[in-house]
Amino acid sequence: MAAPEAWRARSCWFCEVAAATTMEATSREAAPAKSSASGPSAPPSLFELCGRAVSAHMGVLESGVWALPGPILQSILPLLNIYYLERIEETALKKGLSTQAIWRRLWDELMKTRPSGLESVTCWRAKFMEAFFSHVLRGTIDVSSDRRLCDQRFSPLLHSSRHVRQLTICNMLQGATELVAEPNRRVLETLASSLHTLKFRHLLFSDVAAQQSLRQLLHQLIHHGAVNQVSLYSWPVPESALFILILTMSAGFWQPGPGGPPCRLCGEASRGRAPSRDESSLLLGSRRPRRDAAERCAAALMASRRKSEAKQMARAPPTTRVTRRSTQESLRAGGIDRKRELHPPATSNEAPGTKQPPSAPATSSASPSSSTSASKRAPASSTPQPKPLKRFKRATGKRGARTRQGSGAESEDLYDFVFIVAGEKEDGEEMEIGEVACGALDGSDPSCLGLPVLEASQRFRSISTLELFTVPLSTEAALTLCHLLSSWVSLESLTLSYNGLGSNIFRLLDSLRALSGQAGCRLRALHLSDLFSPLPILELTRAIVRALPLLRVLSIRVDHPSQRDNPAVPGNAGPPSHIIGDEEIPENCLEQLEMGFPRGAQSAPLLCSVLKASGSLQQLSLDSTTFASPQDFGLVLQTLKEYNLALKKLSFHDMNLADCQSEVLFLLQNLTLQEITFSFCRLFEKRPAQFLPEMVAAMKGNSTLKGLRLPGNRLGNAGLLALADVFSEDSSSSLCQLDISSNCIKPDGLLEFAKRLERWGRGAFGHLRLFQNWLDQDAVTAREAIRRLRATCHVVSDSWDSSQAFADYVSTM
Repeated sequence: MAAPEAWRARSCWFCEVAAATTMEATSREAAPAKSSASGPSAPPSLFELCGRAVSAHMGVLESGVWALPGPILQSILPLLNIYYLERIEETALKKGLSTQAIWRRLWDELMKTRPSGLESVTCWRAKFMEAFFSHVLRGTIDVSSDRRLCDQRFSPLLHSSRHVRQLTICNMLQGATELVAEPNRRVLETLASSLHTLKFRHLLFSDVAAQQSLRQLLHQLIHHGAVNQVSLYSWPVPESALFILILTMSAGFWQPGPGGPPCRLCGEASRGRAPSRDESSLLLGSRRPRRDAAERCAAALMASRRKSEAKQMARAPPTTRVTRRSTQESLRAGGIDRKRELHPPATSNEAPGTKQPPSAPATSSASPSSSTSASKRAPASSTPQPKPLKRFKRATGKRGARTRQGSGAESEDLYDFVFIVAGEKEDGEEMEIGEVACGALDGSDPSCLGLPVLEASQRFRSISTLELFTVPLSTEAALTLCHLLSSWVSLESLTLSYNGLGSNIFRLLDSLRALSGQAGCRLRALHLSDLFSPLPILELTRAIVRALPLLRVLSIRVDHPSQRDNPAVPGNAGPPSHIIGDEEIPENCLEQLEMGFPRGAQSAPLLCSVLKASGSLQQLSLDSTTFASPQDFGLVLQTLKEYNLALKKLSFHDMNLADCQSEVLFLLQNLTLQEITFSFCRLFEKRPAQFLPEMVAAMKGNSTLKGLRLPGNRLGNAGLLALADVFSEDSSSSLCQLDISSNCIKPDGLLEFAKRLERWGRGAFGHLRLFQNWLDQDAVTAREAIRRLRATCHVVSDSWDSSQAFADYVSTM
């Protein structure tokens, strides 16, 4: 073989020879390809041999390959490995060539899975390289197993990192340690500029080393990177230290772990330091991770409130004797034991830039004298001291017995009480408590509560979107989240889905009110859903709208009414008066409102009060809403017509509107709505022969309605043919989107519908959705009907087994 210098000199010549050979061998490739299917595989063609040679020596021939004419280059592209195929993309586009089909074939052959969001994939190169990066990082793909993935001249992680827009970390933080390792420094720097979304799925308990790696990773990607969204999914038993670490760093706070490497981008101000003797008293044990600044913030909040309440013991009513479970329910509502005095832990290891308020006590040593002075600060009281709290168990396992002495024991007791009390489930042991109070943050200056001023510490950038899906929030987690939210001005979208907030919703409302009062608050979208709520959903909606008058998007769903978290339960002080009130809601900026109700009749006047204050509302969606009477539903529709003149889209799902036909007709005559959805609303259950003509007449006179969605209403063939009159010649309707999915439509009825559209000569009216209808009963007729319909509209259908809908068929006979 010639020397490398000779190869470089003859690169263009070699490529031209290979291209010439290609053109000669092209005519002889078809015949061997046909015989290979039935007999032994044909030997590789001369073009394929030359192409492989070019691909194997792309290191010296790359510039020559780039200079090839487009038709020749198009034949060479499928033979390149993924690294050179990615590098040649720009040149191929300039020559009018596309590599999308090649990347799609590579996905099918190498990934062997159906990609998520298949319909929305716009660039298969980016999709493949992003998935390839994740597989290599987790070790789930062997690059040496396929020549298209293996090339010693390239690093798989580095080469694919610039295409990664979304990174998922799973289980025990796999990949975090690898990314922060020194050999992958350039990979992390590339991710910092390309990554926008960071997701955590199915996290498990991790060790201190993994958390330290995650700390560095988040610092690089969020504080010095471009990550704007952090999402957590399916974490049934969150580890407090890990969860609070992710949360605080997402909010822009960071401290290097003990003994951690210094950050090159932060300079001397962020260098780590060895823990002092005072800080060692804050450790939870030799096997527990060190508490971060935000954890101490949460503990300081609880402790400072206990301290202020203890000063009022003289005026408090006599204590009552309750069980531990009722005490914990009170604590979840925010109440704190007023008689047990616990001092907040030291805050000497706060995040860079944090100023310690004078009111926050700080321990200077672990000497016995500190314990003596602490005891002197305790309030004098003639009442007997309560029994010590039982030592709580951590979710990570049992902890050996430990002798508690001095201020260190006091700090550990505080941590056990504040950060683990929510997980205690045992009964039987009793303790004396004072009157419990609702634990709502009042939105005042954190320094007056003994907390560090977060504004003075926020020296790093923070994310704008936070999503928590199925992550149960304990007391300390909810308290930390609320404290961070109160000053998280960069947050634009917040999603809390099935987090078991319970009475912590009051803390959340107060923190959102405090955030709304901050200058530069950007929160415009809030998505809240849970199994239970201590407030009825309409009162909760009113409270959110009052707390966030600048909110643009609000989505709220409660599956079941909760008796356990009902504020009226004895022993629970209930929500503060400023959260629920009878005063009018001030005008807000809501543009999109989605509400999912639990079973039970809802108050129409409360809903109308929200609608009246939302004059800018453009989209409204009501799910599983039940009203006491059709008149209440009519009151809501009348309010929409009078106060919500900007409303364009209206959706009803899983509602019984069989007795509200006159209200439905009133709605279809609204000349401001552009899209209406009646999904599984039982519209044609009663008087279908009389109601359908009235409905069609109302639609024919509405020239503003563009979309009508009627899935799951048992329309049938007769109803479909009646709807065809909407497109007749004498109609002024401008309907261009029709959804008739799940409506018991048969092929012969669909064919007749298509013929009527042809007879009336209507042009293409947009989209027609036909999912889950009985079109499989006569496949030939169904295909003919769809063929005719595609001449007038874009048809979206599926292959559905109608035998699953036998019960619906019997009910419509």
